[in-house]
This record gives sequence, C-alpha cells and structure tokens, in this order.
Amino acid sequence: MTGPDAAGRDGGPGVDRPIRVLLADDQHLVRTGFRVILEVEDDLAVVGEAADGERAVSMTRALHPDVVLMDVEMPGMNGLEATRQITAPGSPGTPAVLILTTFDRDDYLFAALQAGASGFLLKNGTPEALVEAIRVLARGDALLAPELTRRVIATFARPGGTWAGGVAAGGVAAGGAPLDELTPREREVLVLLARGASNAEIAAQLHLGEATVKTHVSRVLAKLGLRDRVQAVVFAYEQGVVRPGG
Repeated sequence: MTGPDAAGRDGGPGVDRPIRVLLADDQHLVRTGFRVILEVEDDLAVVGEAADGERAVSMTRALHPDVVLMDVEMPGMNGLEATRQITAPGSPGTPAVLILTTFDRDDYLFAALQAGASGFLLKNGTPEALVEAIRVLARGDALLAPELTRRVIATFARPGGTWAGGVAAGGVAAGGAPLDELTPREREVLVLLARGASNAEIAAQLHLGEATVKTHVSRVLAKLGLRDRVQAVVFAYEQGVVRPGG
C-alpha cells in the first residue's frame, strides 16, 4: 500500500486509520525488508520510500507520515540533516523520526537526539522491536534501545558529563532552565520520565489517570522548552534533577 492516499489524514493513528510510515534508507533491499515486516501489521501502512535525505524531507512534507524510519548514512543529505529539517520548529504536522542504523556509535546517538529524533534503534534488533518502536512513537512517546539509554545515563555519570550541543540545542540554555516554573507534581513527572517510565507507569506510581499524566507531560515539555521525552531525559540528567542510580 503506497502513495499519499494509502491512509486517511483525518484524526490521529488508531482505530480509524493505520499508522503511516515513511521508509528512508539508501539500500533498496533494506527498505523492502522493512516493508515486508511492517505491512503484515494491520495498524501500520508504509506510505512511501526515500533513498536519500533530501527525498525523505520532500516526501515527508507531501505524504504526512506519522513516523519516519531514518537511516543515518545516505548519499547527498544524510539522515541527521534530514531529521533536523523534518523536525524544525514550525514544520506542519511534524512526524516522529526513528533513527535506524548499523553503526553503534555515540556520536550518531547524540547527534540524532540533537537533531530532533524521537527514537534510536540499531538494525540488529528484532522485527518485533521495530514494530513496537513505531507504535510507541506514534503515541507521542519517545524510545531508545535499552543499551543506548544506559549509554546516555553513563555519559552524565562521568564528572562534568554532558553531550555535544547539550539541551541548549533543543531550545533550553544550559543552567538557565526554568525548573522553578514546574509545580511539585510536574517535577515528580519529570523525575519519572527521566527514569524511563511510560505514561501508564507514571499514572500507576502517582495514582493518576493516564489522561492527567499526558497533560502533565505536555506542560513539563512546554515549560522547559523541550521537544519530546528524549530531551526531557537528557535535560533531567544535565540539570541534576535525577542522577544515575538515584
């Protein structure tokens, strides 16, 4: 199922329509493999394929996917620059970008987060993990492979640890974040976000409804000038709101 009309644009993904996915990878066999994995799922629809970053940007603007699977190393514009353009402030109907790469490198991981990616997975993962990652991002959450989350935390565990560009790249100046604008409840939510809790897990721990938690998360991100939950994790560790092992 391909083309701009493969799935409707009325409302968000869910019962009424499948999650729209755009594949961006310069290897045709890789894109074919992803398509085979995704199109057996009733709630997923591949709406297009791009072989380079520039094409990924133009197809995103034309097809309005919910999630873009983005390779890093592609000819011409690479996946990191394409992600930066896709997620730039003011872009209409900004999709979630899931970075998929064969390269297990810290510079790719942190550059992807700085560029605005909402998820990062290695290509040696399972088809089930890929499908679940797309669903997580389509719900508005963010995702890192567990081994990558540990690496982010380890970075901040080092004395003076930070990541290239810092949260300032996402709109919050280091040391100048308005933490005092958060209510006590919102600060609790931020701590749980930084520990990797889902909305359901936060709701259970704080004895709140999931809709209420979603509202709190949105307010936390807005007040701190953060793009998504991934940046909230980075922010919380940089600002010392939580500490590794704490």
